[in-house]
Amino acid sequence: MDPADAPPTLPPQRAAVLAFLRAELAAGRAPSLAEIAGAFGFASRNAAQKHVQALVADGLIEQAAGRKRGLRLPGGAADLLPLPVLGRVAAGQPVSAEGVARSGMHADADGQLWLDRRLFSPRPDYLLKVQGDSMIDDGILDGDLVGVHRTPEARDGQTVVARVDGELTIKRLQYARRTIRLLPRNPAHAPIEVGPGQDFAIEGVYCGLVRKG
Repeated sequence: MDPADAPPTLPPQRAAVLAFLRAELAAGRAPSLAEIAGAFGFASRNAAQKHVQALVADGLIEQAAGRKRGLRLPGGAADLLPLPVLGRVAAGQPVSAEGVARSGMHADADGQLWLDRRLFSPRPDYLLKVQGDSMIDDGILDGDLVGVHRTPEARDGQTVVARVDGELTIKRLQYARRTIRLLPRNPAHAPIEVGPGQDFAIEGVYCGLVRKG
């Protein structure tokens, strides 16, 4: 899917309203604007209406005209996936992991985004913000948020997030006879050679991206 066709990310409060509506509608209850306002402590129904109208405009909720309880789930609704943003990954020279734990990438999230899971394959566990231009020929640009599926293994030719000497980078993986090579997708950058005994680990495989703005 073209990033330009991707649904927008949702602000936290709107994501919470969507989660509330999905739970209510899945249980067969169609809440009114007054009930939505009451559930979230909104001062008036107008605030609830603004959230509902935005969700309807994004195609995440449907609304039958002229009905007080006309909200419903769309037949082919996108399944939103909450993903934490854990920090930066270099598309160039590796950057510091910035406190991200070396085992399992368990870091305090910089934020959380709700995204259409159809943007990714396989399902990602977290997002990292790209810094640099070494992967531009694969369409991965500076500032993109890349989805990462956490795994310690990857096939030759896959794009991976790797840790080299305690620093993180995103590159194509190539297994050579005596070394591992991390290949950029920009001729202005040189491959990274990982020698025997060097501190190296695959943190995960790339599974899609989101471009904001």
